[in-house]
Amino acid sequence: MQALSEPDVAGLLDRLVVKELPGRRGLAAWTSLLRAHATLLRQLEGDLEKETGLALADFDVVAQLAVAGGALRMTELADRALISRSGMTRRVARLVEVGLVRRASADADARGVVVALTDLGVARLTETAPVHARGISDLFVARLDDQELAVLQSALDKVTLDCTFG
Repeated sequence: MQALSEPDVAGLLDRLVVKELPGRRGLAAWTSLLRAHATLLRQLEGDLEKETGLALADFDVVAQLAVAGGALRMTELADRALISRSGMTRRVARLVEVGLVRRASADADARGVVVALTDLGVARLTETAPVHARGISDLFVARLDDQELAVLQSALDKVTLDCTFG
């Protein structure tokens, strides 16, 4: 089998994309969304870790637990967090080791596992949440006006709803 030259490969990709996205409708917006997401997460991760020593994925687990009132079943936590389900068990194990969360059996179902914040976890949340919120404000919110924020939220909520119940 003969390998395609670079221009042929680029042309192939373009033909395949245009077949599914006539006129490349929305492709630039999609690319911008992916770049913005990756750039923001990289910056937020770096800033949070540099200022507090806590990884963004660890912060997300602690924050999700706080939003839920302090505890969640492991499966619910995995659904809410920014990390994969497969990574959740390892992440929780590390957070247990450093004392930010604890694991317990679910009352109604002995097979289920509940993850709960510890006092140390609440203290770390108190330290890290302002740093993270400041990053969101500086890197994202401050760069858009209220109308842009509302349109972006509405559009992304629509995509999420359509994909969830579609």
